[in-house]
Amino acid sequence: MSQPCFSHVSCETPYLVGQPVYASYKARCGAAWSRMIGMRTLLVEDDATTRFLVESLLRERGYEVTAVADAESAWPLCEQTSYPLIVLDWVLPGMDGLTLCRRIRDLPHGNLSLVVVLTSRDQPEDLQAVLDAGADDYLSKPVEFAKLSVRLTIAERQVHNLLQRKQAENQVAAMLGQVQRSRDDLLSILNELRVGSALADEEGRVTFLSQTCQPLLRRDRAALLGKRWQTVFAFDEPDEAQLAAQLARPPERRSKVAAHLEAPDGRHYWVDVEVKDDPRDPQRKIFFLYDMSEVHDLRRLLNDKAQFQDLVGKSAPMLRVYEQIRDVARVDSTVLIEGETGTGKELVARAIHFSSRRSSKPFIAMNCAGLTDSLLGSQLFGHKRGAFTGAIEDHKGLFEAADGGTLFLDEIGDIPPNVQTSLLRVLQEREIVRLGNTKPLKVDVRVLAATHHNLGDDVARGTFRSDLLYRIRVVRMQLPPLRQRREDIPLLVSAFLRQCGVATGKRLEEVAKDAMRVLLNYRWPGNVRELRSAIEFAIVRSKGPVLEVSDLPPEIVEGDQPSSAFDGDGPDEAQRVREALKAAKGSRIAAARLLGISRATLYRRLAELNIALRK
Repeated sequence: MSQPCFSHVSCETPYLVGQPVYASYKARCGAAWSRMIGMRTLLVEDDATTRFLVESLLRERGYEVTAVADAESAWPLCEQTSYPLIVLDWVLPGMDGLTLCRRIRDLPHGNLSLVVVLTSRDQPEDLQAVLDAGADDYLSKPVEFAKLSVRLTIAERQVHNLLQRKQAENQVAAMLGQVQRSRDDLLSILNELRVGSALADEEGRVTFLSQTCQPLLRRDRAALLGKRWQTVFAFDEPDEAQLAAQLARPPERRSKVAAHLEAPDGRHYWVDVEVKDDPRDPQRKIFFLYDMSEVHDLRRLLNDKAQFQDLVGKSAPMLRVYEQIRDVARVDSTVLIEGETGTGKELVARAIHFSSRRSSKPFIAMNCAGLTDSLLGSQLFGHKRGAFTGAIEDHKGLFEAADGGTLFLDEIGDIPPNVQTSLLRVLQEREIVRLGNTKPLKVDVRVLAATHHNLGDDVARGTFRSDLLYRIRVVRMQLPPLRQRREDIPLLVSAFLRQCGVATGKRLEEVAKDAMRVLLNYRWPGNVRELRSAIEFAIVRSKGPVLEVSDLPPEIVEGDQPSSAFDGDGPDEAQRVREALKAAKGSRIAAARLLGISRATLYRRLAELNIALRK
């Protein structure tokens, strides 16, 4: 039997938790909320407590609910009629929920239902199974009422938009096919539709605008007739380019475009735009505008809970990281951030700094890899004129520059022994001595350090001081690799599409299901950094508004993935390096890429581990 899907809820007070969120949204929506009163909903859940709680919440929202305990009872109901919303459990006695979902989708009216799956499974392969079965969304058990309430509100809007869209398209198609009707009748019907519609001639000049477009455009319709559609709609430049690309495609290859509108009065709207050929003349185009602003705002409400500073993710490992950041931000202890290359160690350091009392002071990041003793010492502590050859003037070091703030030392395991000694003194005494000087200077700096390898092993090999390790590892944070939080990949992809879209001037709002499956299955040896690079590559390469499999880097599509022997999960670093070299056929560049490190770092590891290279 599946587990009840609510936490912190008693049977005596099933309506109390999360009600302020729901009531607030209900009050804001007004008439939009009332349209969903009486929505027929099928609930399939074998656990009696969960079924009672979900059914109670649905009825409280005004739904007409049919609740059953197994898929065998639900299937005849689905055959007889379509339910706008179906909420079903994955694990059921007899036929499971995903099998039922697939059978529903095979029905002639199966695409008219929005299916939400309840499940206690949260692994990436489980999420993929839910999507492959044809479900539209899923909710993890247990869930809180507030989150469930927001999800149901989104589902309401999606159901409403789906029904409205199907109705509008059917009405317009039937209407345009009946040439015997007069033009006055045509205009009357178009103006009554709740979907904005516009007609454009072969030169792109708008000849008709329905009354429904008025709230979106906020301009006089008569003054807009005869102008080109680009002027009438005034979309953002990237959205306009995507829509123009859709117009150039054959009708069967067109897809909707998510666009942003800013009305003359400063209001912002998000709309889905579809373009159809006029059945009477394919050179003329029909534009359909669906107002998606409410859904956009609700999704933004959910996404806010999936981000902390510049970090993105709502998986259990990332929520633990967010909690650690809040804890360590309250104190001034030194923190060691551990994790593979590309996991976001500097982003975590920045989040700690900007969540602390030092947030108004400098944050300075320093990569310690590949620098000589004198250069690194000069960078950190500063130097006096004449301290060494080339020191032609006094130089302030990073510790002085970061006074009052935070200094982030990345790749601290690569610091040379002499500098380790000086750094230990700074951490102990809170004072620095510039190279070539003897007078100490007091500094107030919080030190955050990061490394992608095991400093304990470095101590055992004698390449890192044990007393320095104990000084920097007062607090220890371990960042999860991306392969251990695959459920965050869709969120990260969405964030990178926005960020890279701004940088490249190309906006992609959607990822094809096959492309997302490839991204979910890849092992990501370079972690989040590699994922961002892959998305930026795909945006540059894409030719349309949807990111396709063919847009992704070849090594990701071909599944050229590192084996577990050298992906960072193995117990022996030397063995991982040897396996990477073997898989790369001796190529240092390829081996470094497989290990997720730079070539210079690989050479240092080879020397430290006494691994000889074959000539």
